[in-house]
Amino acid sequence: MEPNKVQSEGGLNVTLTIRLLMHGKEVGSIIGKKGETVKKMREESGARINISEGNCPERIVTITGPTDAIFKAFAMIAYKFEEDIINSMSNSPATSKPPVTLRLVVPASQCGSLIGKGGSKIKEMRESTGAQVQVAGDMLPNSTERAVTISGTPEAIIQCVKQICVVMLESPPKGATIPYRPKPASTPVIFSGGQAYTIQGQYAIPHPDQLTKLHQLAMQQTPFTPLGQTTPAFPGLDASPPASTHELTIPNDLIGCIIGRQGTKINEIRQMSGAQIKIANAMEGSSERQITITGTPANISLAQYLINARLTSEVTGMGTL
Repeated sequence: MEPNKVQSEGGLNVTLTIRLLMHGKEVGSIIGKKGETVKKMREESGARINISEGNCPERIVTITGPTDAIFKAFAMIAYKFEEDIINSMSNSPATSKPPVTLRLVVPASQCGSLIGKGGSKIKEMRESTGAQVQVAGDMLPNSTERAVTISGTPEAIIQCVKQICVVMLESPPKGATIPYRPKPASTPVIFSGGQAYTIQGQYAIPHPDQLTKLHQLAMQQTPFTPLGQTTPAFPGLDASPPASTHELTIPNDLIGCIIGRQGTKINEIRQMSGAQIKIANAMEGSSERQITITGTPANISLAQYLINARLTSEVTGMGTL
């Protein structure tokens, strides 16, 4: 028996994997209602299309198959995105149609071949396809991959992807590739006073449902006064919400990051939040300090949020997370 012949000239029998980085909204568009769109794409293109799991703002879409199946899948995705753009434009006054944009994730070891000597290859791709192609200068976080952004008309994108596939087949990745994995959107880390905070970068962000609460609290601060009526709507009641008090306990070893040098941080938090903040003296035998925050509900929420942000940057900055 003769060995399997691989048609290398067109690369038609070669199985290739292309990874795309998409925002949640784009992924939703590709999946479609009850997964109908992606099912149709899989059936019609013959390519395997996998979408990374996880509650992430970004997801990885992996397309695997013979090159012709990959091109068909790409064409369907590009046309679907174009359709989304057209639909979103029907509600807006903009007249010029923005280009379709796809982001590929490519091992850094193959990016040199995509760019070519002195940028010759990428220039040739731009000129021959009419698509815009950009290779990110930095690798994606915790990986050895870079983002390659292609934008243009669906036709230009498909031509461009074909050329990229050829380059990737001709120069396979060197060494081990650490694939990029998008980070989850939220990792609840700190709970305080019934508030959940999530860590994003170096900041503690109130959980989405908490944001609405904070917003509502902030809204309470500007009492609604009907026009022409200067007295408060309820005589005898002050227009601003009554001050309330909230207590927090903070471990001794973290209190320093909240107080800051000569009280700089705590003063900053007082000014930004508008709340009064008192830190109790260390009690003997106790490993925690009591913090009392007084002010309107919105002031208190803001002060808590700022204190948590300080704690979080301290905890994550120490590399213990």
